Amino acid sequence: MALKRIQKELVDLQKDPPPTCSAGPISEDLFHWTASIMGPEGSPFHGGLFFLDIAFPADYPFRPPKVRFTTKVYHPNINRDGSICLDILKDQWSPALTISRVLLSISSLLTDPNPEDPLVPEIAHQYKTNRAAYTSVARKWTEQYAMM
Repeated sequence: MALKRIQKELVDLQKDPPPTCSAGPISEDLFHWTASIMGPEGSPFHGGLFFLDIAFPADYPFRPPKVRFTTKVYHPNINRDGSICLDILKDQWSPALTISRVLLSISSLLTDPNPEDPLVPEIAHQYKTNRAAYTSVARKWTEQYAMM
């Protein structure tokens, strides 16, 4: 079941890719993908290209994939290991969701962080109390780690 679903999502992604994202298997292993997201316009991540690692569980789509950034990102919902705090990758996961939808949600999270459910409380505090400083550091990290 998982393999068929993953194959279908791969075909769908190739036919109709999300505008600022791409994803596909790293090699022959369809359960391990790499993805990229272009930094959204109007965010401190604009102009950056961010890479992610996607690991599908054997019981996908009944459990969410494990998705993490491999590019460093300064963000309240993304820690230094690249783990992402996003409800649809945890308790709000639904088998109806696809990798395309997950990537778009992650892109949205880059534009609109959720400081009320942070993975990095210090960055969330800075985001809430000194937005200019947060934006400046996020921009510097983007220039340092995500610009080609």
